[in-house]
Amino acid sequence: MSLDNVYADAFRASSYAALEFPGTYYLAFRDVPALLGKHVVGTRALDFGCGAGRSTRFLRSLGFCVVGVDIAADMLAHARERDPDGDYREVGENGERIAQLQPVDVIFSAFTFDNVPALERKLTILRELAGRLAPGGKLVNLVSSPEIYVHEWASFTTREFPENRNARSGDSVKIVMTDVADRRPVIDVVCSDADYRELYDRAGLELLETHRPLGRPDEPQRWVSETTVAPWSLYVLGKR
Repeated sequence: MSLDNVYADAFRASSYAALEFPGTYYLAFRDVPALLGKHVVGTRALDFGCGAGRSTRFLRSLGFCVVGVDIAADMLAHARERDPDGDYREVGENGERIAQLQPVDVIFSAFTFDNVPALERKLTILRELAGRLAPGGKLVNLVSSPEIYVHEWASFTTREFPENRNARSGDSVKIVMTDVADRRPVIDVVCSDADYRELYDRAGLELLETHRPLGRPDEPQRWVSETTVAPWSLYVLGKR
């Protein structure tokens, strides 16, 4: 298995490390506690692609005993600095140490698959993760919806990249985060819902629920497209 280390850049890592849950990111995590409460039994957790530890700390705040893993040393350094009591591990460019981890009750992956270019590489990773699920364990995969790359948002802009509209699964797309100091475009890889569903099936995973959060008018955020278009997709999966 191989992952692209898109955050092996000190400025990008430090910018991203400062993020908590502003704007559009709030929607990515708002409904996660309810989803985990509905589907997960047990407290052993793996945060796959933990970055600077935002999602790891989030899981721990919900009562999980969590290990955060990533391939980006710069991001892990930020995670350990901010959370010295946390358990953060580097899995290596080829993810070869994933199989050495103990089985867990839930694997949470936030945005990691946005940076995995080829469908077959996504499939390899999903199979690896499925093998780390304890009996009854669940995988929660949080990814960017294809729609995020063609609209304007509270936390993102894509107006400078009209070519995104022609992108298909496996194509690179560009997006700019407006909540961080680093305004260089982030290059992601788009993947359709249909392709994710096929990958889950091939990986031996059963899709239990798909959730696409929308912003609500009564929320304090200044939503742009979020009340009518879902920027994120959350897939809850179990081993078939």
